[in-house]
Amino acid sequence: MFKLVSDFKPAGDQPEAIKQIIGEYEKGHNNSQVLLGVTGSGKTFTMANIINRLNWPTLVISHNKTLAGQLYQEYRAFFPKNSCEYFVSYYDYYQPEAYIPQTDTYIEKETQINEEIDKLRLSTTTSLMTRNDVATVASVSCIYNIGSPKEYGGQIIELRVGMKLRREDLFNRLIQLQYKRADYDFKRSTFRVKGDTVDVFLAYQDLVLRLEFLADKL
Repeated sequence: MFKLVSDFKPAGDQPEAIKQIIGEYEKGHNNSQVLLGVTGSGKTFTMANIINRLNWPTLVISHNKTLAGQLYQEYRAFFPKNSCEYFVSYYDYYQPEAYIPQTDTYIEKETQINEEIDKLRLSTTTSLMTRNDVATVASVSCIYNIGSPKEYGGQIIELRVGMKLRREDLFNRLIQLQYKRADYDFKRSTFRVKGDTVDVFLAYQDLVLRLEFLADKL
């Protein structure tokens, strides 16, 4: 359930715009709504009210990372109790492979990935798989397929307090999900083992999950 937090109320043309757009959506006209307005007229706030009223998972697409970042911060402020996510290309630099026949030169692909953006992308997909109150701000790169949601959902480890689970099975599953064991260099997407305690540094949050294994539970 979305909950809009703001000290302001819709004013001017905003209430009528919100009413008309919601009314058209309720009639089933889901693909043809356009909100017009000059820069600074409050379109973002208007859309936040529409998201709040419709209570639907929402994708906001921007034409560049800079504007996407600005919108992300604004929607996070409007919906602090909901899941507001940021999904843009994680490449700081990308050089595709190429071949120059005139000089018989092959140029290898070269990339540089932004780890923070990678984390935010994983946070987005995690939220979409586990929640309904998700507003995602993305650049146009989101149109490229990252895989089947069904297959992505199969790459989840479900853990519950008191469940029966062998440590070795957990280790194997984490490695399948591209986590690495790092008892000393502990960072994002790694796990470490200390006796019957396993710490998992989540890939999608700056959060460490601590698991304690009890012999009588195995």
